Amino acid sequence: MSLKPLPPAPPTSLPEPPAFPRDSRYRRPKGYFSGWGLFIGLLIGVAGGLFYAWNLAPVVETDTVPRQLRASAREAYAVAIALGYSFDSDLGQAVSRLAALFPDRDPIQAAADVACDLARSGYVDSSSGLRAVRSLRTFYQLQGRSGCADTLIPAAAVALEVTIVVPTATPTLPPPPSKTPTPFVQASATPAGVVIVPTTRPRRAYEGRIVNTFCDAELAGVIEIFVQTFNNQGIPGEPIRVRWEGGDSTFFSGLKPERGSGYADFTMQAGLGYTIEMPGLSDPVGVGRPLVADSCFTPDGTQSITSFRVVFNPAE
Repeated sequence: MSLKPLPPAPPTSLPEPPAFPRDSRYRRPKGYFSGWGLFIGLLIGVAGGLFYAWNLAPVVETDTVPRQLRASAREAYAVAIALGYSFDSDLGQAVSRLAALFPDRDPIQAAADVACDLARSGYVDSSSGLRAVRSLRTFYQLQGRSGCADTLIPAAAVALEVTIVVPTATPTLPPPPSKTPTPFVQASATPAGVVIVPTTRPRRAYEGRIVNTFCDAELAGVIEIFVQTFNNQGIPGEPIRVRWEGGDSTFFSGLKPERGSGYADFTMQAGLGYTIEMPGLSDPVGVGRPLVADSCFTPDGTQSITSFRVVFNPAE
């Protein structure tokens, strides 16, 4: 009978783990920071900050002095000043505004230079732009200045009119006397006059509408007006008139360029009703249903006055 061999005895200790090279990743101590994690976190933070700044809480520019505006905004501001002067003829106010806009230059000659720059660009391709440059030209020419706009912009065209002279009617004589008494008939005549009949029917250049109303404690009872193209580009220097019972006020778009080149606003009095129009360019907004400065409450419960937002676009 053969005996089976006994199994080998177990080792007295476990085998030693293989030795790794000193620069192996298994021998490196764990750090507290991850380079990739820090980079990805930085990208997420920058993207989140830009989204918040551009969409959720954009910066609203306030307390901007005219000289701090960019070149295009200063040109729009100069146009608005010239149009305001053509309306109220207040030379002192116009010069002081231009001096604040161009503090390091002759303000009158600066207006001539702006008119020259605009006349060389596509700004005068529209009727409103042509009217604005003509207002600038009239302003600086009256003050003895000159510029290239004198020759680049033609003189304003005179609208054709038809003059109709109404002749005086022949007086109606009383009938010959008869036995039957008749009341005395006094001779009458149609007064002579001149009637001016335009050859074309006036067409409204803009159409206005109330976009929405809002209640804000800081903007209480304000009518915000935006004069703009169909692609939301502001149009500066356009006249705007607000009427209420017993008064009216006319101003121009673009005098607050930090809010937009076609922006203007008007502060209402509580309880009054208002209509708003572009005189000679649009029908009034609010006829039959005026813009009333009623009391309202903000989302946090603060009492304020209703505000309106009105947009004027070119008529089709």
